[in-house]
Amino acid sequence: MTAAPTTPNPRHYRTVVDAPIGPVVLVATDDALRRIGWHDESGAHREKGIDDVVDVDGPDEHPILARTATQLAEYFAGDRTTFDLPLDPEGTEFQLEAWQALRAIPFGETRSYRDQATTIGRPTAVRAIGAANGRNPIPIVVPCHRVVGADGSLTGFAGGVETKAWLLDHEARHSGLFAAR
Repeated sequence: MTAAPTTPNPRHYRTVVDAPIGPVVLVATDDALRRIGWHDESGAHREKGIDDVVDVDGPDEHPILARTATQLAEYFAGDRTTFDLPLDPEGTEFQLEAWQALRAIPFGETRSYRDQATTIGRPTAVRAIGAANGRNPIPIVVPCHRVVGADGSLTGFAGGVETKAWLLDHEARHSGLFAAR
């Protein structure tokens, strides 16, 4: 995965933006997008493992957050099919490989966990791929929602299976494919 250089203990900036799937939390360093998260039912959000977080009033107060918010709005409007953002996800070498493979899945298409494992040269690592996808810190931009069970069933997603179905249906509508969920 092409990532921005990691600075030891960087300051993080966080804001919340509205989306058709509900509010999403954006977290960035000075150089790159670090995370996209979900509000829980109470509207709270926490970033595990991040100590230095500055809440900003809106994405326009930080260039990476502004760029991310703009590109997400374009995606949700059906005008964007890929993202062009500097990314700096934290993960193991295996996780980074798995997440890079996610970015190669075209808009509006899905792959199985086995397909993804095969893509990174580890066809027997299906469960490890599932675990890596479950820890994807930058969903939507790094599209783990495009990975489904071998039988096409929707499996776990940090934002909820309903959100995963919405994202897949949205992409199918805007890619010219028919969504039958």
